[in-house]
Amino acid sequence: MASSAPHNPPFRAEHVGSFLRPPHLLAAREEFKAGQMNAARLRALEDEAIAKVIAYQEELGLQSITDGEYRREVFYADFYARGLGGIAMSHDPEIDQTFFIDTSGKKIPIPQPVVNGRMRWHGPIHVDDFNFIRAHTKRMPKITIPSPTIIHLRASRKNISREVYPEIELFWADIVDAFQKELKALAAAGCSYVQMDETTLCALSDPAGWERLRRRGEDAHKLLYEVYPAIINRALEGRPSQIHLALHLCRGNNLSSWTSEGGYDPFAEMLFNRLNVDSYFLEYDTPRAGSFEPLRQVPKHKTVVLGLVSTKFPELESKDDLKRRIEEAGRYIDLDQCALSPQCGFASTIPGNLITPEQQSAKLRLVIETAREVWG
Repeated sequence: MASSAPHNPPFRAEHVGSFLRPPHLLAAREEFKAGQMNAARLRALEDEAIAKVIAYQEELGLQSITDGEYRREVFYADFYARGLGGIAMSHDPEIDQTFFIDTSGKKIPIPQPVVNGRMRWHGPIHVDDFNFIRAHTKRMPKITIPSPTIIHLRASRKNISREVYPEIELFWADIVDAFQKELKALAAAGCSYVQMDETTLCALSDPAGWERLRRRGEDAHKLLYEVYPAIINRALEGRPSQIHLALHLCRGNNLSSWTSEGGYDPFAEMLFNRLNVDSYFLEYDTPRAGSFEPLRQVPKHKTVVLGLVSTKFPELESKDDLKRRIEEAGRYIDLDQCALSPQCGFASTIPGNLITPEQQSAKLRLVIETAREVWG
């Protein structure tokens, strides 16, 4: 279909980063939370499980290797709560609630972050994670980090303490500083592949998101087109040139449910031409993501990883259907700029999606086989 060119990273067959946790690791974390296991023992069990998930990725044939996010309960929590501090999670019904939604329409409330202290970078957050991966593989380690905008959208100004942050610019300055320092620390350790998981932009492609922000007294248009792009670019300013920065756009992923819908059309020009990132992981597994037409705006020097395989549902996609959709994308972008992956991780939150380990493996093998047949 397309002439082959080196993409490393992203590789022709990719994945977003998180994997289903083994049951014994889930049980160990519960014991730890109940005070029945110490931190050293939990860490040892995590190390053992991560070594196995690294070997699992290698056996499948993946070229980028993560730790499966096995040390995290929620994809963004380690960076913010453990790394920066100043955050508590609230289930207060008075806060304008957002929800995960599944195919039956069932709603799962999303805990809201409340910023009650300064969010400061005190030292490397994911460097130890990178070093552990590197020590256990000869392939390319990939570190996943959250977006710098996620706390603001989820908390709202109402839940960012005015005593701590009387001016919102101080809040942004602390977050930007943290991202800049973390990326430099990762690069100093030898990391060359970082994926930023971004949930805010897709949330603002959904009219329901604009209405929620209006009720909160926020200007959705200004956030989508001015504030958030500027903050992402500021967070990436001065990043070492060795780091390939991939941006994964997500519409929510928890227990096979999601938070938003809407295509990339409303912000495609900004996304592809104003954000200073190298490649994009784009969700395209359901009609909720819209059409491939916005890919017209991707510049020639950037790569798009097409997230055509769902991590949410057990049904295995047809290889012929995947090839047909890749061809369809090729009407709008040179396929040599493309790669293939699942649309999201298999366990962005600790319970994971409602599929089995065998189904997870089948999905990943399908991605690898299809990519090999399309790109060689």
